Amino acid sequence: MLPAPPSPAVPPSELTTRLVAVRREMAKDDVGFLILTDQKNIEYFTDYRTLSWGYHSRPLFLVIDQQDILVVANKIESRNLESRARAFSIVYYAGYLAEGAGAIVHEISARDPAATAKAAIDYGQDMCGRGSLEIIDGLRARGRLESATDLLWRTRVIKSPFEAELKRISFKIVNAAFDAAVAEARLGITEVELCRRIQARIIANGAERADPIAMTFCRGEFNYSRQPDMRPLQAGQYAWTDFRSTYGGYPADRNRIARGGPPDSWEIDAYERTRALTVTLANAVRPGMTCGDVFAAFERLWRDAGLPPAYGLVSRIGHGGGLDVTEPPSISKDNPEIIRPGMILHLEPKLEIGGAVFQFEEVIYVRDKGIEFLSELSPERLPVIN
Repeated sequence: MLPAPPSPAVPPSELTTRLVAVRREMAKDDVGFLILTDQKNIEYFTDYRTLSWGYHSRPLFLVIDQQDILVVANKIESRNLESRARAFSIVYYAGYLAEGAGAIVHEISARDPAATAKAAIDYGQDMCGRGSLEIIDGLRARGRLESATDLLWRTRVIKSPFEAELKRISFKIVNAAFDAAVAEARLGITEVELCRRIQARIIANGAERADPIAMTFCRGEFNYSRQPDMRPLQAGQYAWTDFRSTYGGYPADRNRIARGGPPDSWEIDAYERTRALTVTLANAVRPGMTCGDVFAAFERLWRDAGLPPAYGLVSRIGHGGGLDVTEPPSISKDNPEIIRPGMILHLEPKLEIGGAVFQFEEVIYVRDKGIEFLSELSPERLPVIN
């Protein structure tokens, strides 16, 4: 039975909690006005959904202060915005992006004529909001402006049980899609065909969206960023995939692998040791540890397992997840950020050896006294495509 879309996507009590949290963080940073341009940020605080995100000419914005939450939208958005009661104020602009930018500055200036309040906008690390120089120039002309990403991530990094459940359903969708597609695949299938089969099942399983995924057939040719092409799967190659689905606005990010043809004994051993290490690492995470502590635990486990050096082109072995595919924190060697209850973490150290690749992305929800897995664990045995 397909999961029904969550309705409402975000309960009113959840939105209230988020607004209280972000206003608390704004006060800590002495930010009077928070300007949001990124779709995920705007949906996070309003639960407003629109197909207009597919266009760039008439963008939607959000302004939050301690008294109000204001949507700045083009007039073309009025029918959708006014189709039901909203928990925010609305100001319309006519024209295009430049006029929208002017409307933001006008509304802030009307609320702060003396231009004494600091403004912050969602441009920065792991957050690339939509906008233009008109917004930046206009806001800087009236007063102080800084990046809002730190205060926004302090707010968004802690996930509620509601958010965790949406992620859990999203992972069920993609795991079932991968398992079914691999079960019926045969040697000679192309990257494009296997990719499409997984994506089709993601939608059929109840996802609202199936974003492009990585699908690489390789034996030592580890190019994880290239798009799928028409190369067929051969015996001895590995199918490496990092797939996506979205349910209730929350994407699943899950790496899985399969081998073309039966593996040699050393490959089975490497698979089992790398998988066991990843699961052990995930189970050891506790609130109060730092990201650096988790990375140090990974290094000890890896060393004790007698494995060759891990993949090192990326300096982290895990990351956060939420509305965005990857979010802070980074599980890296020197990151002092403290792991707190409510964080969702992806742990995925990677081993490249003998032309083979082994990686297991396990996803945990940090609780007060331990962790919960949000996705079923990677299979105990290496999946094989014959």
